[in-house]
Order: sequence, then structure tokens, then C-alpha cells
Amino acid sequence: MVGKDSPFYVPPVLDVLGRAVCRFSQSWLWLGKLESLALGPQIADREIKQPIYVCGLARSGSTLLHEVLAAHPQVATHRIKDYPFVSTPYWWRRATAATRPSAARERPHRDKMMITSDSPDALEEMLWMAHFPHCHDPHHDNRLGAHDRNPPFDRYYRNHLRKLMLAESKVRYAAKANYHLGRLEYLLRLFPDARFVIPVRDPESHIASLMRQHQWFAAGHRESPPSLTVMQTSGHFEFGLDRRPTNLGNHERVQQIEDAWSRGHEVRGWAVYWDMVYNYLADLLDCNAAIRKASVVVSFDDLCVNPANELHRVLDHCALPDPRPIIEKFAPGIRTPDYYSSGLTTAESAMIRSETAATVRRFEMLLQ
Repeated sequence: MVGKDSPFYVPPVLDVLGRAVCRFSQSWLWLGKLESLALGPQIADREIKQPIYVCGLARSGSTLLHEVLAAHPQVATHRIKDYPFVSTPYWWRRATAATRPSAARERPHRDKMMITSDSPDALEEMLWMAHFPHCHDPHHDNRLGAHDRNPPFDRYYRNHLRKLMLAESKVRYAAKANYHLGRLEYLLRLFPDARFVIPVRDPESHIASLMRQHQWFAAGHRESPPSLTVMQTSGHFEFGLDRRPTNLGNHERVQQIEDAWSRGHEVRGWAVYWDMVYNYLADLLDCNAAIRKASVVVSFDDLCVNPANELHRVLDHCALPDPRPIIEKFAPGIRTPDYYSSGLTTAESAMIRSETAATVRRFEMLLQ
């Protein structure tokens, strides 16, 4: 049995509650609807203005950008303490109002990011999974476009954002939602003034980081099966024992990725995946003027070299006033990661550059 000092330790009560919420998801959705009904007068006139979504592959800097945005005094977001009762954000926040935040600790990723129970977290995926059952099945097209419709979800989701803003007494909403990269058109239909923050990272360092996390989390999941359950129920399939590529409509490329991984060709699988995801995003930005206007592309590498300038660009794009205190808080601590080596061979680096070169050039042009 894994000890409490393990980064993958899950308290038994949290394991039980997470499994219960997953197993009886429709009951928890019903409670969310009941909460919305009870709070009707308080949320009816609450405007959802320019919601902010950070969308990109894991390990692209999305967590850091989410933390920066969530630190703004106008912004509400999901937090670690909300798991697994995401569907009733207002009642759960009221029930836990007197609970003190947990002590700061390094998150399981071993990337020097410190977290507490109040830290921002990517949890809204639980709502999408409950309403779109195939959204993480690689053998289905996982995209949601402007013509897709799910009125029950749309009503539920809008009310959910209103309740979370009410719970935090804020007027804006931000989420780290990497899987939304295949749902940008759907979100823009729901919220025509939405703001998208799209981080992109040099593929060599990005893939090295993804590989390291996959190996680390797979070992952690073997050591602590409940930690795998938490990732599955909260909607995280980026790495670990239940790793799944997102299907963005190119079934042949998804098959190539899965075949490479199944044969132990980790670098090739990740290179094809990186190229598929960011080529899809480049196509979307090229052909959809509304998505392009709503989006700011952030180079992770530029963010590490010139954090103040890049954070100012992001906060300005998101129309968040008085950005200076946020920039002064975060910019001094942002730097190029130096806590591990890539571990890639010369041949592996060359293969990544060959596979991703055309897409890298597309994003270089987008960043000009």
C-alpha cells in the first residue's frame, strides 16, 4: 500500500467519493440542476462575459498560464478542492468554507510547481464527459464544431459557470481545458466573446517532457491504482496507464500514434501526435477568422525568456484590467526548465524535427 508521503497517494475517502461520483454521474448532474434551480434568482442575471480557455497539449505551459489568469481578482476557476463534487460548485464551496487550505507541496509532476487545495485545477472536463460519452474515445471523432448541438449541456454548462462565479464573487471565468482544442468552434458558438489562450512549445523539449511525465505517471499508477482512478474520473488521459490520443478527425494519424506507442516507439508516437494537434490548430486559425481573433498563441519558449512581455500579451488579450500586479507576482519566477535533461538521442531529435518541421514553421509565422 502506497504511503502518505508518496506524490501519488490518494486518501481512501477521496478515492471512494470519486468512484461514487463517476458511477452515479447522472445523480450528481441532477443535483447540479437542483442547485441551479435553488439559486435561480441569484444567477439569472449573472452575465458570462469573455470566458477564458487555456487550450493546448499537456506540458505546453497551460498550467502556468491558468495559474496566472486565475490569480486575477476578477477571475473565478475550478480548484483542487472541488474534486469530485464539481457539479455543485456553490453548495460545495459553502460546505467547505471553513476548511483551511492544505499545506503547499510540489505537485506529482515533479516540475517545481507548488500546489494547495486552493490551487486552480482543470476539472470542468468532468461535465463534458458526463454529457458527451465518446469525447475521450480515440476511435471516435472527438471534435465539437459550430454545428454540433447539445441543448441540455449548454444550459447546464452556462448555469455551472454562473454558480462558480457566484461562489467566488467574481465576474469572469477561466479554465485550463486542454481537450477544448477540438471544441473551439463549439465554445465560440456558446460564447461569441470567449478568449482562447493557445500555448505552443518547441517539439523537442515538449516531447521530452511528455515522455518523462508518461513514464513517471505510469509508474505512479502501478504503485497507487487510486491515482489512476482520479485521473480517469477527472478527465485526464494525457499520460499514464490510460493514455489516449485525442481524435481530431484524422483517424489514420490516430492509428499511427496508437500503433507507434503499442510497439514501444514512444518518440515517434509523440512526434506524430504533436504534429497532428498543432497542424490541426494552425488549420483552424488559418481558415476561421473568428477563432483567430479570439485566440492568442503563446510560445512557451518566449514565455520563459521574456515572461513579463508574454504575460502582458496574454492578460491584454483576455481583457483583464490592471495586469501589472499579476505580472510582478509571476514573471520573476518563470524561467526555462532546468530540472531534467531531455534524454533524447541525436537520431530521435532529428526524427522529431523532420516530423514537425512544417507545423513549426506555421506557428513561427503565426507568432510574428
